[in-house]
Amino acid sequence: MRIIPQNLAAHLTDGATTLCHCWTLVRRDGTTFGFTDHDRDLVVGGILHAARTGLEAAEATAELGFAVGGGEVSGALVSAGLTEDDIASGLYDDASVETWLVNWSNVDERLLLDVGSIGEIRRADGGFVAEVRGLMHRFDEERGRLFRATCAADLGDGRCGINLASSAYTGTGTVTATDGALAIAASGIGFSDGWCTAGKLTWTSGDNAGLSVEIKVHRAIDGTDEFDLWQRAPHLIKIGDTFRVTAGCDKTHAICRAKFRNAVNFRGFPHMPGNDFIIRMPQQGEPGLDGGSFFR
Repeated sequence: MRIIPQNLAAHLTDGATTLCHCWTLVRRDGTTFGFTDHDRDLVVGGILHAARTGLEAAEATAELGFAVGGGEVSGALVSAGLTEDDIASGLYDDASVETWLVNWSNVDERLLLDVGSIGEIRRADGGFVAEVRGLMHRFDEERGRLFRATCAADLGDGRCGINLASSAYTGTGTVTATDGALAIAASGIGFSDGWCTAGKLTWTSGDNAGLSVEIKVHRAIDGTDEFDLWQRAPHLIKIGDTFRVTAGCDKTHAICRAKFRNAVNFRGFPHMPGNDFIIRMPQQGEPGLDGGSFFR
């Protein structure tokens, strides 16, 4: 049950109201922005909420129980601090959002309508529509240990134990050729063909400095390393940009054992039969149907 502050409740009973929406957005790096659909800037809770941003609230839903509610906020990409490059870089992914109903003639009269986080952001023609997910969406996230054939750890984390700072698993390079967004070439990295496939590339200079992206394919051909990236760089990649790459891991037991010699820390269950084993038909004369172990 939502309790409306007494002063705001009194204002709502007046014949005319002076209400607007304000959104307080906090990115995961701590950067805070404020926006309002009012026609002038408002300072709410000590945060400047910028007007003239083209933001407006779309339809919002609320659900009973643990169903995920939410809504959408649409607006224009203008000088309020939101840029298309920052959105494409993922800086606003899972940012927290507070939605307020505010009396713009007295900003102390306000009501917190919802707390959520940014979900999908759609961009088109200089504008955007941001999905705002309710708090219940956290219950849809996978937590705890997963029982599956592949490893549940990430290469280099505490459960994996591999030291990615080692020169055997990390290399640096400089772009010598590029299509500007999804493919680059470099020389002198020194890894064998495919070593960094499924690894990570982190930009250390240039307009994309600090951003990381997964490597789709790594090819080492005659002293030149070519990388195809899974995600387009938000800023133009230029010749001379520097980067750091790490070895790739497909999370299988075979690669963990042969490539990293780390099978003792493997966090999967490689002998777990999958759905295909359960539903497939046995073949006459097929070995392994005597009730014994499949792996001895």
